[in-house]
Amino acid sequence: MKLWLRRTHLLLALVSGLFLICLSLTGALLIYAKDIQYLTQGDKWTVTPQASPLAFDPLIARVSNTTKQPVTLLMPEARDDLAWQLQLANNRYVSVNPYTGDILYEYDYYSTLYGFTMALHRWLLYKDGDKNHPLRNWVSLCALILILEILLGFYIWIKPKNRLKRLAIKPKAKFRVLMYQLHTVLGVYLLLPLILIAYTGMAFNWKTETKAVLEFVMQGTVEDRPKPPDVLPPSETTPYQVQKAYNNALTVFPEGKLFRIYLPKKPTDNIGFRIENPGESHAYSWVWANPYTANIVASYDASKSSWTTQTWHFKYKFHIGDFAGPIVQLLWLVFALSPLFFTVSGFYFWYKRHFR
Repeated sequence: MKLWLRRTHLLLALVSGLFLICLSLTGALLIYAKDIQYLTQGDKWTVTPQASPLAFDPLIARVSNTTKQPVTLLMPEARDDLAWQLQLANNRYVSVNPYTGDILYEYDYYSTLYGFTMALHRWLLYKDGDKNHPLRNWVSLCALILILEILLGFYIWIKPKNRLKRLAIKPKAKFRVLMYQLHTVLGVYLLLPLILIAYTGMAFNWKTETKAVLEFVMQGTVEDRPKPPDVLPPSETTPYQVQKAYNNALTVFPEGKLFRIYLPKKPTDNIGFRIENPGESHAYSWVWANPYTANIVASYDASKSSWTTQTWHFKYKFHIGDFAGPIVQLLWLVFALSPLFFTVSGFYFWYKRHFR
């Protein structure tokens, strides 16, 4: 049994090893990719803070007039020294000085360091003719294999006697022995966080299956976000009232922090304000407003949702380690790089065993 477990452990590593190394390196880079962009390309992503940014309507109008494209998404920043990002109807993005409305940079999202790394991490950069990402399933499968590898390794460690004595690292041991000790000890101690990180990574693609697992474990139901009613567009051309609609949205969630503004893509669409309310790990609350009258149409307070729903919403912040400051991010960097170490060290043990 032990021999077959080791062989299965090795076979799974051979099948997914290169992809796990890719996921490990890109996952580690994603933790700090935006910070690297800000430091190396400050002229594109940072601005000089001023008294207050422009109102939403003149800012959106200026960008639309300059690019000759409607704006479909506005992403304000909490930091006053960062440029705001806007998505255009042609799916390109612009980085804008929120105090002047000047466009600093127009770009394709996946051409940036962060966007390229994310595309490599999530779907290995491949798009088919229909602009789908078929390799997302393979990436999720590799994450599932990582979970199986961790559980197999844990079983191989826990089955023999004196298992606790083998949770020791001797720095003066020979290199091969030291690597084996690190492989074993880190595998045991990092078991739970790595399983949860891999699981939350799969949840971005295999939503139905991972949601069912969470609901079974927590014995609850993940609530769906309500869908607002369609808007009846006016007979005459009427400009959007984004700023007024946002002011009305603040009356619904006065303590909320604005995360994104989704502008209508169709005449019957609402303006959607995605907001982070107190008690939320991320912005999952919404307010929808009629773009022509600025009247509130519907709202959703995610901070009052069930514990199962809030746990499901927490998956994004948990996966990237962005929920408790820089120390947790540094810890997540170690977690992200650990599959690289396990894969390389595992191959090293196999090589030394068969090609001494």
